[in-house]
Amino acid sequence: MKIPLQITARNFELTEAIETAIREKADKLDQMFEQIMRCSVMVESPHRHQQKGVLYNVRINITVPGKEIVVKKEPHEDLYVAVNNAFDAAQRQLQDSSKRRRGDIKYHEEAPRARIVRLFPDEGYGFLSTPEGREIYFHENSVVNFSFEDLKEGMPVRYIESTGEKGPQASTVKIE
Repeated sequence: MKIPLQITARNFELTEAIETAIREKADKLDQMFEQIMRCSVMVESPHRHQQKGVLYNVRINITVPGKEIVVKKEPHEDLYVAVNNAFDAAQRQLQDSSKRRRGDIKYHEEAPRARIVRLFPDEGYGFLSTPEGREIYFHENSVVNFSFEDLKEGMPVRYIESTGEKGPQASTVKIE
């Protein structure tokens, strides 16, 4: 790290053991990912929960070239578990960031938009109209996040196009 590790505690005092554990985990991240410029860790105990007692939040901010990675996991009653969970998540995010920078992760294009122009509820199909004016057939089984019976003409959708027996058809239709 170009800037030394910063550890902050709110609403309680960190023990030497937990501070040492945080430093060791941050050093491990620094060895695995040389591009880390800065890392700050904030541990807080916001309040007592009626059923669980004291819960600990761990937030980690990591700066790498061109990006700020922020990790905040669910609070946990065991401080060591909260720290481990946060650093595990930070390691996964750093791995993903490194893969993206190397080009190992493929980016998927956003699904194109269309509108429902005609519905045939008794037969279980309909047609979409694209902004270019093309009509695309879709079957009730291709609707993924909505009930076919509740569809209305004019609804905006995203779709994945494939080639059917009689021309273009939507293999997936997702209501926006």
